[in-house]
Amino acid sequence: MPDHSLFRLRILPWCIALAMSGSYSSVWAEDDIQFDSRFLELKGDTKIDLKRFSSQGYVEPGKYNLQVQLNKQPLAEEYDIYWYAGEDDASKSYACLTPELVAQFGLKEDVAKNLQWSHDAKCLKSGQLEGMEIKADLSQSALVISLPQAYLEYTYPDWDPPSRWDDGISGIVADYSINAQTRHEENGGDDSNEISGNGTVGVNLGPWRMRADWQTNYQHTRSNDDDEEFSGDDTQKKWEWSRYYAWRALPSLKAKLALGEDYLNSDIFDGFNYVGGSVSTDDQMLPPNLRGYAPDISGVAHTTAKVTVSQMGRVIYETQVPAGPFRIQDLGDSVSGTLHIRIEEQNGQVQEYDISTASMPYLTRPGQVRYKIMMGRPQEWGHHVEGEFFSGAEASWGIANGWSLYGGALGDENYQSAALGVGRDLSTFGAVAFDVTHSHTKLDKDTAYGKGSLDGNSFRVSYSKDFDQLNSRVTFAGYRFSEENFMTMSEYLDASDSGMVRTGNDKEMYTATYNQNFRDAGVSVYLNYTRHTYWDREEQTNYNIMLSHYFNMGSIRNMSVSLTGYRYEYDNRADKGMYISLSMPWGDNSTVSYNGNYGSGTDSSQVGYFSRVDDATHYQLNVGTSDKHTSVDGYYSHDGSLAQVDLSANYHEGQYTSAGLSLQGGATLTAHGGALHRTQNMGGTRLLIDADGVADVPVEGNGAAVYTNMFGKAVVSDVNNYYRNQAYIDLNKLPENAEATQSVVQATLTEGAIGYRKFAVISGQKAMAVLRLQDGSHPPFGAEVKNDNEQTVGLVDDDGNVYLAGVKPGEHMSVFWSGVAHCDINLPDPLPADLFNGLLLPCQHKGNVAPVVPDDIKPVIQEQTQQVTPTNPPVSVSANQ
Repeated sequence: MPDHSLFRLRILPWCIALAMSGSYSSVWAEDDIQFDSRFLELKGDTKIDLKRFSSQGYVEPGKYNLQVQLNKQPLAEEYDIYWYAGEDDASKSYACLTPELVAQFGLKEDVAKNLQWSHDAKCLKSGQLEGMEIKADLSQSALVISLPQAYLEYTYPDWDPPSRWDDGISGIVADYSINAQTRHEENGGDDSNEISGNGTVGVNLGPWRMRADWQTNYQHTRSNDDDEEFSGDDTQKKWEWSRYYAWRALPSLKAKLALGEDYLNSDIFDGFNYVGGSVSTDDQMLPPNLRGYAPDISGVAHTTAKVTVSQMGRVIYETQVPAGPFRIQDLGDSVSGTLHIRIEEQNGQVQEYDISTASMPYLTRPGQVRYKIMMGRPQEWGHHVEGEFFSGAEASWGIANGWSLYGGALGDENYQSAALGVGRDLSTFGAVAFDVTHSHTKLDKDTAYGKGSLDGNSFRVSYSKDFDQLNSRVTFAGYRFSEENFMTMSEYLDASDSGMVRTGNDKEMYTATYNQNFRDAGVSVYLNYTRHTYWDREEQTNYNIMLSHYFNMGSIRNMSVSLTGYRYEYDNRADKGMYISLSMPWGDNSTVSYNGNYGSGTDSSQVGYFSRVDDATHYQLNVGTSDKHTSVDGYYSHDGSLAQVDLSANYHEGQYTSAGLSLQGGATLTAHGGALHRTQNMGGTRLLIDADGVADVPVEGNGAAVYTNMFGKAVVSDVNNYYRNQAYIDLNKLPENAEATQSVVQATLTEGAIGYRKFAVISGQKAMAVLRLQDGSHPPFGAEVKNDNEQTVGLVDDDGNVYLAGVKPGEHMSVFWSGVAHCDINLPDPLPADLFNGLLLPCQHKGNVAPVVPDDIKPVIQEQTQQVTPTNPPVSVSANQ
């Protein structure tokens, strides 16, 4: 008669687990189920007491590692859940919901403070929250909790209340962005080599983030002029620490405390650099529908170009882009004020222009207040303090029925400004706001403005709306008018410091950003428009408009044509033109295209080939003419585990040859380990992944996968602040002899946090073994075999057979039943060649064993253990099986 032990080994635990959990049945269900033990076909005199499992939803008392789901949303981590028997009815069991776990539910304050606890205040007393249901699904290693929304704080898809925010762990961060370019002139011009970079280093200590920003530039130029007087080498180099600062989240206030060197980010007043401190409501802590506007920078590069975004001399973003239209959308909504954009082309041309980031209507939910308080001293570039001590504050109060009242004040001894405004949520018609700001300036020195007092006003109206049904969005539309004598704090500082002539005295500013997608027609429209008029110079207009159409032509599908018109003006110079692109698929992951750029004295046309190798890699080749000369361009981009790498090469006949390299990455080091990684936001939030020491495990967040290093660590940097971020293992790409018993983790991290999550990954060979106790018997059916990481690697059948995973030479393992480690096994070193020939493993008795549980739960588990006889222990089912 064939031996079906292996079959029973695999199928019986699932039968028991399903019977125990029902189909998400309540752990307090009253219906009983009767089991026929003959179904198990156990050999010899082995017996199992199934009476306890006759109560639907019953879970054997003990410890289970479970993923907790609240209202169908998993909480951030897996938890060790202890189950205990009912005091009045031992046939029922209950989950111990600890205060630490309940704190993750996001209960309203008045609900949380009235909770009652049992077992020395370590377990939530059952039955006190009406409508609360707790259900077990051990086959999925899940504890499913249903709780009426009335008990919970406000939530939003992928956004968690403050009780679930994670400050992460302490550690060191060091991020960088390096750009290198080399250029050789064909006709006796200057050859140049340039390396520029910027980055952030810092330390996390609990909720505190301490950071220092740096930037550097090295440029070597060699003149090839025939005249010796003008030939020779010139080298310029610069390194500077641009900013020292620290901050921490204040979750109870939904605010951020910042200290050190900062830029005044205000929804009302224009910004400037200062050193001091501030406490402000952090828009990132608000639900997404209440957050502010994230800057959207668009432009057109005539060749492969380096794009630098700076503010008051400090570089905040730098990257390389291929020829054609580009959009930068990952600056984050914490960046505001005037930004300077510099586009350095490979052909030596430079485009520069300023953009003013838009401010959304300053609205607040009814009954709530958003505020900012700041104080300090203004600061020039290079850490030099200027001006007198200043202070300021602003606030927005949600009155009722969609109305918000807002205002603020800012000033020092000689300058004061005050603002007052009102906003209205128009529901389906969007949101609108209007405000007026008055400034009073006292000038003691003779300046271009004269000597004495100046008073002026500035008026502003703004509008924002999503048209969901039309698939369109007016991200922002605004208008501002300033009187001639109105001064901002920045203008006052310039005037009082040096008496400089005022240039760029704003009069009117129009701003609009618009998106619309006509899905049925396959057409999309994007518009970014800014117009400035001034009291003392000519007006300035910048715009970028893009029209795209996706269509099919015969058997060729997913073709596209796009037309971009642009104009950028800076220092009385304007760059304007038109860019056209036509593309069609070529194979599964490639396209061929025609691209033409016309305007600003530079006309070019190219035929291009684009190919996406995989989720992390793509390249582009272009061949064509530029100013009637042949041109060849190449661009390669790879999102690697260690860094993001961009390469470019350009050849323009009779003019120049150039090449570029861009590296963007970082390093994170903590007490749990560290890793090199790519990065997006310097000094920003990241998630350290621990794969139990297993290397080459592919982990994905919001972007391309990163692979764990030789220590089993990886860093996922594409995470968002205060969002419910998920990271998961790509099971299809796991290395051989590796298994993931847990493949998804999530975290809601505060700004700048180093999150830490551990995947349950088992690495090693597989084996079929036979376990024997010292008296020749075997562990009971259902006993668990765990490695030193407390991972379940096998389950014992009724003959003592066990299918083991993660087998390594000389490894130590323990065998558990009834929640207790009863004996140990040691694998041979070396391992036998045939691991499926019934490897005999003696299980050495541990002696006086006791449950390894916290002291507060230990009496409960010990009481259950005392009810178990040594010869016939009840089944213990792993939550991971």
